Amino acid sequence: MKRQSSTIIFALLFSLLIPVFGYFYTGWLIAFLFLIGYFAGFFLWLFIPTKVPYASIRAPYWATLLVFILLHKVEENRMKFFEVVGDKITGIPVPEVTPLLVVSLLILPIGAWLLVPYLVKRGHDIGYYFAWTLFTSTGLIELAHFIFPLLTGEPYGYFPGMITALPLATVGWWGMWKLGKKT
Repeated sequence: MKRQSSTIIFALLFSLLIPVFGYFYTGWLIAFLFLIGYFAGFFLWLFIPTKVPYASIRAPYWATLLVFILLHKVEENRMKFFEVVGDKITGIPVPEVTPLLVVSLLILPIGAWLLVPYLVKRGHDIGYYFAWTLFTSTGLIELAHFIFPLLTGEPYGYFPGMITALPLATVGWWGMWKLGKKT
């Protein structure tokens, strides 16, 4: 399957843009994790050129989104994930919520992921790229919650987001498996 150069360039730029915004607002650690998730998604999308029907990824897609938004983000917010990262690891305070922050770290990445059903149903390459970034970001980088305690200099223990990280990573891996299958 041949991809258009413009689609590849857009996907590459998007894969860079989200980590740049992450760096600007949250510092090096979160930006690095975004970079891993988005570049892993970009390269898997680029080198596993399958176009599975939306029906084959529908269940892991919705499971991933629901676990991410309704469980994982709630746990992170209630347990003050960004505050703990700033206080115990990076020294970077939580940024003030501004319209640009909302657009760059919520609307762009999550909005792209919400477009997956529409785009994949119509066979658009960029929809598959967005699906790969969703599944790799949740399947790979959320496992960092188990590494974060090692970076605090304190005895290993709970870190905000850790309880829901494993279920989230599991559905992310399920999505990658379904997305990469030949139909």
